[in-house]
Amino acid sequence: MSAHRGSALERRARLTARLAKLAAAGYLAPLARQIGSLGGCARPIRMTGHRTRLDTATGQILDHLDTRHLPAGELLVRCGNRRATRCPACSTLYRYDTYQLIAAGLRGGKTVPTSVATHPRVFATLTAPGFGPVHNQPGTAPCTCGTRHADGDPLLGTPLNPQRYDYTGAVLWNAHAPALWARFTTHLRREIAKAAGLTQRTLRHHATLSYAKVAEYQKRGQIHFHTVIRIDGPTGPASTPPAWATIGLLDHAVRAAANRTRVQHQHPSRAGEADPAQSAGPTAFRFGRQIDVRAIRSTDFTGDGPVTDRHVAAYIAKYATKGAETTTGTLDRRLRFLAELAQHDLTDHARRMIHTAWHLGAQHQHTHLRLRQWAHMLGFRGHFSTRTRHYSTTLTHLRAERTTWRGRQDDATSASTPLDPATVGLHAGQEPTSEGQPLTDRHSDREDRADLTAGHTDPGPGHRAGHRAKDGRSGGADTTLVISHWQYAGTGLLPELAHLAELLSTKPRPRTEQPSRPRQARRAGDPAGHTTDPLTAAVQTGAIA
Repeated sequence: MSAHRGSALERRARLTARLAKLAAAGYLAPLARQIGSLGGCARPIRMTGHRTRLDTATGQILDHLDTRHLPAGELLVRCGNRRATRCPACSTLYRYDTYQLIAAGLRGGKTVPTSVATHPRVFATLTAPGFGPVHNQPGTAPCTCGTRHADGDPLLGTPLNPQRYDYTGAVLWNAHAPALWARFTTHLRREIAKAAGLTQRTLRHHATLSYAKVAEYQKRGQIHFHTVIRIDGPTGPASTPPAWATIGLLDHAVRAAANRTRVQHQHPSRAGEADPAQSAGPTAFRFGRQIDVRAIRSTDFTGDGPVTDRHVAAYIAKYATKGAETTTGTLDRRLRFLAELAQHDLTDHARRMIHTAWHLGAQHQHTHLRLRQWAHMLGFRGHFSTRTRHYSTTLTHLRAERTTWRGRQDDATSASTPLDPATVGLHAGQEPTSEGQPLTDRHSDREDRADLTAGHTDPGPGHRAGHRAKDGRSGGADTTLVISHWQYAGTGLLPELAHLAELLSTKPRPRTEQPSRPRQARRAGDPAGHTTDPLTAAVQTGAIA
């Protein structure tokens, strides 16, 4: 232990000495600015290359950037990973964006009319069936094992008898969960049309079904879905829904569609495998009996109903950055070989589910499920979050707006605090442009991140995707042509820059979504976030369906 501590101190001393040399040469301040633009990203992507902006109307070169002239010698781009276990900074930003996306579909804003707050909408939870008795907390009664488990008990969600637990059925249900959700949405439209006295084909002329859903792992390792479902008029959120569209009709349609949803799959029995005591998995998959549907009230609702739009948006956004690794104790990255599990500290239940997924993936009849590729997700291979086109805005639009806003802030800062071209060029190792103005790392870093996302923006009329005018506005009059070439150089900061980022890092100030009423207290020690939250009070995680 002493030797390891001594080597760590020596390494920090060497890195500090290198930073001191950079500071003496005048490179430390530009490096600090470039690293600061990452917002605390743990593993940024390093890119090399160049970019040139041309005015196609005049043929003039507006500016040119080569990464060799940047302080770090490379362009640093945030990783954008949504998992909190991989990058806390990027996942926090992802969670905030998800909150805005869900909230916009409930109360309006972000290109969505505020009239959606008056449309009928519900918050529904669809769970998985049971595959064997597990340790749980069934209200005030003790567990089936006769023990009252504490909130942080590691036994919660694990089978009472692992030898008789249907691991095959559990993994295959997760693998078929995306198909179950797709089939559920089809049945939901049919049930709404049936309740309204219409056919499914004519329903679109009277109403539009909009929804957003997120997948969450229960402690037993099964997926369940939280979804916001809304009925709009025939043209989307801007139109008024028909008079027959009520919360009661939507509640009935959700329950009926969930009970009717089935997905057929044939797979072999477990006879002759390593654990013959386990029963064969089911051939038809369905949702569990625990289906919870709640009406969503407006933000200023003060009655007895606790489910408001802010509450729902904050709850769904909470799970945008969580996966199986948070709740079940499995991995947050893919496996190349099954032997890699030996170097990870996993629960026995998660380890057996991964083993089951890996062995099922080797069978010919299960190859289309790609179970080995998704073994770390316990068989689930669907998108964790999806939404319909008319529900609200998009994450791409939110990011584009943030990029434009930051660009205007940088331009305003540059106008108020002009820089000395000679000083900046000397310190940053950059060359001035033909107009004598230097291309600072503050501007080039921001603009090149926008260039790297070319083709992923929402262009306006007559505007080419991924190109924007010099002032940040999009439109048909844009004559700017961007010629760029980027090459991947690696992931993560180099040792000196990582040490500088560690010295510059500060503890982020906690930020809340400001729900309309105080949240319920969390159970101490529960890493999964399973609480006495009124949104899930009726759905006991790990209960036997």
